[in-house]
Amino acid sequence: MGRKKILVIDDEAIVRISCKRVLETEGYDVELASSGTMAVGCMEKERYDLVITDLMMPDMDGFELIGVISEKWPHLNVVVMTGYGTDETRLKSVELGAAIFLKKPFLPEQLLAVASAVGGTVFDD
Repeated sequence: MGRKKILVIDDEAIVRISCKRVLETEGYDVELASSGTMAVGCMEKERYDLVITDLMMPDMDGFELIGVISEKWPHLNVVVMTGYGTDETRLKSVELGAAIFLKKPFLPEQLLAVASAVGGTVFDD
């Protein structure tokens, strides 16, 4: 049994690092990307159990990234985290293939609950 691998994408370093610290305390293997383009490069090289992405990023926004993931890796679960949590962005995220929409700021417990619900428990196969 291997540890669940999560890719966290956000253009803000503090958000990436905070998510990594929280998830690693529960045994997840976490990698970080600062852009959608960087994330696609990571996904082409590695297999992930879950992707957690921001929406508002400079080079490739989260909507475009969700579309790429849905096309290339249709079974990969995606969680959207954003400070711009309107009904419209939530609906668009889900329509594109996101499993869960997490509004910033969120509590560490909320992040862990989402990771467990969508990505499975740490040592599931």
